[in-house]
Amino acid sequence: LCCQCGIPIPPNPANMCVGCLRAQVDITEGIPKQGTLHFCKQCERYLQPPGTWIQCTLESRELLALCLKKIKASLSKVRLIDAGFIWTEPHSKRLKLKLTVQKEVINGAVLQQVFVVEYMVQSQMCEDCHRIEAKDFWKAVVQVRQKTLHKKTFYYLEQLILKHRLHQNTLRIKEIHDGLDFYYSSKQQAQKMVDFLQCTVPSRSKSSQRLISHDIHSNVYNYKSTFSVEIVPICKDNVVCLSPKLAQSLGNMSQICVCIRVTSTIHLIDPTTLQIAEIDANTYWRHPFNSLFHPKQLEEFIIMDINRVQEKKKGAGAGARSNKHTLAEAWVQKTSELNTDHQYFCCTHLGHLLNPGDLVLGFDLANCNLNDEFANKMNPHNIPDVVLIKKSYDRTKRQRRRNWKLKELERDREGTDTDDERQYQDFLEDLEEDEAIRKNINIYRNADVPVESDTDDDGPPRISLAEMLEDLHISQDATGGEGANMMT
Repeated sequence: LCCQCGIPIPPNPANMCVGCLRAQVDITEGIPKQGTLHFCKQCERYLQPPGTWIQCTLESRELLALCLKKIKASLSKVRLIDAGFIWTEPHSKRLKLKLTVQKEVINGAVLQQVFVVEYMVQSQMCEDCHRIEAKDFWKAVVQVRQKTLHKKTFYYLEQLILKHRLHQNTLRIKEIHDGLDFYYSSKQQAQKMVDFLQCTVPSRSKSSQRLISHDIHSNVYNYKSTFSVEIVPICKDNVVCLSPKLAQSLGNMSQICVCIRVTSTIHLIDPTTLQIAEIDANTYWRHPFNSLFHPKQLEEFIIMDINRVQEKKKGAGAGARSNKHTLAEAWVQKTSELNTDHQYFCCTHLGHLLNPGDLVLGFDLANCNLNDEFANKMNPHNIPDVVLIKKSYDRTKRQRRRNWKLKELERDREGTDTDDERQYQDFLEDLEEDEAIRKNINIYRNADVPVESDTDDDGPPRISLAEMLEDLHISQDATGGEGANMMT
């Protein structure tokens, strides 16, 4: 019989029933039933004392370990059997932990008990987010510059940064007239950005640092670092003149070439032979060259006659040729000179796109003053009269049919003008025309524009629906307003 209440029980060392044993002894005594967790809303991390912030999803093993560490000292006197979460509303700012513990009590009897520990989630901003919110606190800056009059390269870089999420660690992004400044809270993050830029676009960099403070007792130095990244001043659709030595080393190319793409290297094509070459950053800075024209100097020509040329014989030491382009000989006339009989003969790499009567944009080398050290030394017979760059389409029609969009970085702007908008439209058209560049960029479907059939072959190039991503929208109402920050 139980020595307290007298009911019959199986024999045990304490000679008590379970009810009386629990009334006599509380094995959870000294274990706190309530606690506090600190949560940063900005980066959605939890504080692990004394100063570490860790990423945990709700009801994860990491969060369970963090909660148990809070009561680790008081659990040392009992044996933990089981632990798990009790479901709470995600926006309730409460976490409930169900624990099962065992302890040896009177005369060697082992008692098991289940109880609940409730944690209150309190908002507290971490140090990293404090620095981001302060905006002016930075330890390192990456200054990206390109000595050109347009921003096509920076629009491309912006999309790559968004795709690879490199903007998440920046304190601030500032846009100035010839580039971008990225501010960071540590030198390592800035160095990571510099390494990414050097892998993405042909560039060179140099760094410097300035001493801010110095503790002579602990020998601690506080520096502010500056990384300067210079991107090569060559962009897509530029006409360039190579040095004779560089042209010879690239397989006896013509010195006058067209840049068809800039990725981690500069892709050039010879419009007279379709010979292609790639120039990396090191080669460019050893043999620098400049663009002969600015994009604003593009003139509109009309194709009067065009003949596709069969394979030309390769010269001695010639390099690879492009399979995506077709060589053609064309007679063209400026649209501004249609009332005259003045026509120009040229070779072009756009034979697969052009037909008689098409409009095409190009540069007039016959009637211009070339201020270039290599072009001025060339034999005039080797300089073409006209270099055709790309087929011309109706821009307003292209904008109306564009059923996709891009995301943008949040940055401080000095002010936008109509020229920036025109350059951005040029960049969007380049994406439609070049599939190789498109592969590196996240393109999102624009639900506001109705979807048309892709069977219109006569119109301008378009991006297919298969290449677009669906843009994700989460409304505040669905997740409970402020509490939505806790959801992962």
